[in-house]
Amino acid sequence: MTFGFAPSAASLSPASADTVNRLGRMLEPSEWAAAGIPLLRNPRDVVSGLHARHRPTPSTAVVAVLDSEERLTASASFTRRPVPADGWEFRNALLAHLRRVIPHDLRRRTPVRTAVLLYCREGDERWTEEDGAWMWGLRDACTLHGLRCGAYITLTNGGWQVLGEGRGGRRPSTGSRPSDLAEAVAEADPSPLRTGGGAADALRRAAAR
Repeated sequence: MTFGFAPSAASLSPASADTVNRLGRMLEPSEWAAAGIPLLRNPRDVVSGLHARHRPTPSTAVVAVLDSEERLTASASFTRRPVPADGWEFRNALLAHLRRVIPHDLRRRTPVRTAVLLYCREGDERWTEEDGAWMWGLRDACTLHGLRCGAYITLTNGGWQVLGEGRGGRRPSTGSRPSDLAEAVAEADPSPLRTGGGAADALRRAAAR
């Protein structure tokens, strides 16, 4: 009779152990869907406003904090370093930028603000391991900053997509011309449930400052 044991991370080569660790720091679409991520009332307005404000190109991440009325409170953008996708690295980058633009809410019993992430990348709208690492990083960064984890949105040549929700659109995309903030507001539907226009208003006020 022969007994076998799966190799532990300690017995693997450094490169193999690093791969195992990185794979453990990403979320599958099913895990993300089961996490109870709050839905955006109007993702198109949020995406259009952030696209107009930050004008992201491939490999650019835009993290934004929304209040309970889905108005933009703060946002920051940065370019991803050319290293293997790792949720831990992404978490640290997101947390560093959140700390620069907004105080933490760790003293609150329940988070009142929500962080969303817009990531501009090559490829199509289908989930990738890189997306999984960003999801893990966003969730962890929100926990450490006292925020509620919100939507993860990809921006590709085909348009934008809220992963885990099935909502998306063709514009904006990586190839579309960024509209100015006034245009982003004008394109918003003024119906009561569409509060993304408020996010664009906040963006315009931030730009004026």
